[in-house]
Amino acid sequence: MRIFNLKKMAVFSLQHRIMFFVVFCSHFVYGQISYSIPEEMKKGSVIGNIAQDLGLDLKRLKSGKARLYSGDSTEYIELNKVRGLLLIRENIDREALCTKITPCALHLQMVLENPMELYSITIEVTDINDNAPTFQKSEIRFEISESAITGASFVLGRAVDPDVGINGLRSYSLKPTDNFALDKQADVGKIVEMVLQKPLDREKQGIIDLLLTAFDGGDPRLSGTMSIHITVLDVNDNAPVFTHNVYKASVTENAIKGTKLTTVSASDADEGSNSHVTYYISDAVDSSVTDIFLVDQHSGEVTLNGQIDYEKLNHYQLVIQARDQGGLSNSCKVIIDVLDINDNKPTIDILSMSSSISEESKPNTVVAMIKVNDPDSGANGQLHCVINDNIPFAVTNPSNDFFSVRTEQELDREREAEYNITVTCSDEGVPSLSSSASLRLQISDVNDNAPVFERNNYEAYVVENNTPGLSIFTVKASDVDSNQNARVSYILEDSTVNGVPVSSYVTVSADSGVINAVRSFDYEQLKDFHFRVKAQDGGSPPLSTNVTVKITIQDQNDNVPQVLYPVQTGGSLVAEIVPRLADVGYLVTKVVAVDVDSGQNAWLSYKLQKATDRALFEVGPQNGEIRTVRQVTDKDAVKQKLTVVVEDNGQPSRSAVVNINVAVADSFPEVLSEFTDFTHGKTYNDDLTFYLILALAAVSFLFITCLVVIISVKIYRWRQSRIFHHSNLPVIPYYPPGYTDTGVTGTLPHMYNYDMCMTTDSRKSDCKYSTLGGQKILIMDRSFTETMQHAKTENNFLEDPDSPDLQKPPNNDWRLPPNQRPGPSGAAARPEEAGPGAVVGTGPWPNPPTEAEQLQALMAAANEVSEATATLGPRYNAQYVPDYRQNVYIPGSTATLTANPQQQQVPQQALPPPQALPPAEAPKAAPTPASKKKVTKKDKK
Repeated sequence: MRIFNLKKMAVFSLQHRIMFFVVFCSHFVYGQISYSIPEEMKKGSVIGNIAQDLGLDLKRLKSGKARLYSGDSTEYIELNKVRGLLLIRENIDREALCTKITPCALHLQMVLENPMELYSITIEVTDINDNAPTFQKSEIRFEISESAITGASFVLGRAVDPDVGINGLRSYSLKPTDNFALDKQADVGKIVEMVLQKPLDREKQGIIDLLLTAFDGGDPRLSGTMSIHITVLDVNDNAPVFTHNVYKASVTENAIKGTKLTTVSASDADEGSNSHVTYYISDAVDSSVTDIFLVDQHSGEVTLNGQIDYEKLNHYQLVIQARDQGGLSNSCKVIIDVLDINDNKPTIDILSMSSSISEESKPNTVVAMIKVNDPDSGANGQLHCVINDNIPFAVTNPSNDFFSVRTEQELDREREAEYNITVTCSDEGVPSLSSSASLRLQISDVNDNAPVFERNNYEAYVVENNTPGLSIFTVKASDVDSNQNARVSYILEDSTVNGVPVSSYVTVSADSGVINAVRSFDYEQLKDFHFRVKAQDGGSPPLSTNVTVKITIQDQNDNVPQVLYPVQTGGSLVAEIVPRLADVGYLVTKVVAVDVDSGQNAWLSYKLQKATDRALFEVGPQNGEIRTVRQVTDKDAVKQKLTVVVEDNGQPSRSAVVNINVAVADSFPEVLSEFTDFTHGKTYNDDLTFYLILALAAVSFLFITCLVVIISVKIYRWRQSRIFHHSNLPVIPYYPPGYTDTGVTGTLPHMYNYDMCMTTDSRKSDCKYSTLGGQKILIMDRSFTETMQHAKTENNFLEDPDSPDLQKPPNNDWRLPPNQRPGPSGAAARPEEAGPGAVVGTGPWPNPPTEAEQLQALMAAANEVSEATATLGPRYNAQYVPDYRQNVYIPGSTATLTANPQQQQVPQQALPPPQALPPAEAPKAAPTPASKKKVTKKDKK
């Protein structure tokens, strides 16, 4: 609790006091502030800057919908929310507002919302001297006996000044003062009495006129007058005397008219008519009071003549005068207290109320503020408020007459979306009176519930080869929240299926949850897959739930059987050979096929569709084995063509056809003669442009590569020649691999092995053609169907001895006998002339030494020099140098040129002793890099 006292000087030179009282209670703020202003301020005058005094921001006044509340029907004060000022709205007359009540104040309440704040504003209205003292009557008349004794008092009444404090009535003056003077012992605020100071003499002055003046204490000083007319009567020198100077009485506020309150009594010592006393209410009493009460002139009985209300006025004071016939009088006071009864129900005013509240509001959140008023007093005005229904709300009393409706526990819109709150307020009177007020409160939704799927997981089936965009399945989730918080959106979570994003397989409709296929599924590639769908509501922040969806792809018979064996080629012919002596049930071949479908779609059956001779072959329906049905005879054609259909068990079924060529023969030459012209009609590849471009690129690459290699080799040879030219290394004769020294002077071997690859169509495929010595051997791969006759090839070699494909022997060989000449001439005939065990070569002259062979020779020479000098580094062994002629692969063919060790060893084993051979001059050895220069000089000589 904090209290602030502020004092400011206004423009009008008025002083006003500000008291600021704040109470913080949970989410409810209560404060008090006081101002002091003079009455009669002009409309629009500034009372004070309430925003600054309360420490509030001007924006808060606007956002909080600040407003003033007053219980009176007249609104004297208004609030300027733009500037935060309290302004005069209606002229304020303190006398009309509070009469004599001090201090006089206006009690207002300023209410703010979101959050709720209540500030009590007390505006004290100070008095200004705007009213002069007035008498109820402008003149008063007395009849006074001349026998009146000195000191006799005469009631003149009293002046009334609505102002209070220093501006109120301060003094009286009576002029002239020859016979009468004012009673100085009397209080200024009470009834003024005039005291006789000198005896009267009717004979001197029968009528006396006096002027009574009442003054206030204001600045400027104001006054009011009343004329006093005195008629001097003859002697009646005893005035009535009351038994009590003060009478007291009490009456309940619901007393009926005519109720007796009290009785006053006075006596007069005179006799006769001068002792007869009459009673009346003094004119000094306000007319509003004299209308409520009556006094009997003869008996002095005071009765109730009107309705009295404790809440309006609870205390009355009467002045009763007793007057005799002689004109003498006396007075007494009657004080009447009004007793309160419980005759007013509590009144409930709703200061502020929230139409809706969030369900996440914490307990003790204020939803409404009410003011309850009961004008009764005491226990009759003591109030308490309750909420009778069993709902999570309670009423608290933060200050007098103010109550707040608060939440008592957490709310849940999904359990109760609306509350009708009835607040009942009752007093403590007997019997108790009560009033009720109803509040309707909506519970606004908060996104506190995540969507819930109808199932924990989903599984759907889709047949393969579906149309893209096909609706597969629908996932459904619900949210018990409302409005935007209940709007569910479906999102496909990122994941991969076989390394591919799942979004390329399926999509999920964000609004309906329908799962659509993005692509056509293939059962053979994907059997099933999983992914997760997220249901997300539209709240902020959004809540979500995941569910797993499994898509199972069902198989269709969409794949034809695939024949694995025999392999069908475009340019070659596959033939199976069946000997003519084959028995019944002879296994010719087996058709091997598979179907990538599953289930009965992959069950395969085989049947023979066409055959050259159906009575000769049959196909196993389950295993695809082709067997002979009867004994093969000589009458059966050599060429047999079978057409086998492989069919699956799907609906509808799919099939594949394989053509099988069967040769009924006992030897391979028979097969060649029958199948020679099979493939001559085949067409070549039409896409020649692509191959020409590819060949051009390959040739260009090879040309550049060869150019670089040649330059490198030239540089290398030049450097090696320089090294060997300046060295003393001996010249070592070079023997190419595959040649042996037989003890004679020649370097040619006695056995030649040539591998030549040719096919019936050399532009597209190859076959292996081999000769060993003088024998003719035909090797045919199963992947090829045609070859050339060895005789034709041999004739070509013999007819064109100058062909560039053949290297001519040295010139010195013409000296040798024909049977001893190496090369083609020696291979022509007469192997018997070579002697027993000799192998006559038929191949061409060997090629010059390759780079690898030259390198091998150089390393061998280096090793020998190293052994002799031990200064040329480590010794190199020729066995670590690879023989690059071991395996040569021909591009575009399955044939391989192989240096057969057995063929190389056979000539060595069959070589005759050196002396068995006739003497012959050995040919010159191929020049090596180390001896090339010297050999050239000898040739010139």
